[in-house]
Amino acid sequence: SGNVEKTLLENGYDYPYTQVKEIFAEDDYTVVNLETPVTFGGTPHANKAYVYKSSPDALPAMKAAGIDAVNLANNHSMDQGVEGLLDTFAALDANGIAYVGAGSDSQRAYAPVYAEKNGIRLALLGFSRVVPEVSWYAGKNKPGVAATYDPTLAVRAIREARANADLVVVIAHWGEERQDFAANYQKELARAYVEAGADLIVGGHPHVVQGLENIDGKWVAYSLGNFVFTRSTAAKTWESMVLEASCSRSGDCDLRVLPIYTELARPVPMKETEAAALLKRIESISSEVRILADGTVQNASSLADDPGPSQ
Repeated sequence: SGNVEKTLLENGYDYPYTQVKEIFAEDDYTVVNLETPVTFGGTPHANKAYVYKSSPDALPAMKAAGIDAVNLANNHSMDQGVEGLLDTFAALDANGIAYVGAGSDSQRAYAPVYAEKNGIRLALLGFSRVVPEVSWYAGKNKPGVAATYDPTLAVRAIREARANADLVVVIAHWGEERQDFAANYQKELARAYVEAGADLIVGGHPHVVQGLENIDGKWVAYSLGNFVFTRSTAAKTWESMVLEASCSRSGDCDLRVLPIYTELARPVPMKETEAAALLKRIESISSEVRILADGTVQNASSLADDPGPSQ
């Protein structure tokens, strides 16, 4: 919408990915949060400050850039009503892009998408703690998003996925906008997800980068910030990251942060000096985390427990 739509119409739908598609091409599975309905139709929501709508013509470029799956559990997926949401499902299906976090009913909305890569079976799920109104909640025979104000359904879905996958990844939509630190409820939900069987939790919504935390050996990235987005006057919203997770069949993940600068409608890898500053800032707002110069994330508490080589 707005200036992003204008920029893409001028420069092509592949414009947002020109500086990051090589990163996506090197990995096994790429996931993004898709915070817009994708439809030619729909009815705009009448009571929201920001109402989005994106053309299905933009999806082939997203697929070509290497994006395999999207999360729809957020506060914009139903900006064009139920019709717009159903059109989004159809457009994603037509382009071979998997989706989680929303569905034609609650069973589909909370269900994981499974993918197998390198002999590892991945379960991907999406949940939102930011939903404009209850009417957006998916229900029995009712299209909508997977809400998690009450974590019961999300926890149940994670447990079921845990029984059917080697690796369980949750995409969470949560937090307070433009706040550096995760809200208490984010931390509570993260722990509930980990205890249910999540191996990795990756969040969004605050429009800024938030910190990282290791909970019982499992990583949580509370917010990656903006990516393909418009430009506000707040400089913090221009800082973002691609999060690389290298995970094993046993569900253990090593993380690496790739610092990103968000131009209008286009994310660009940061230059060395700016990247180092962002890594330092992310480390400062994280809980017992050390981030090395190459972006490698370490659990500082486990390092403290390591006695090191014997003399």
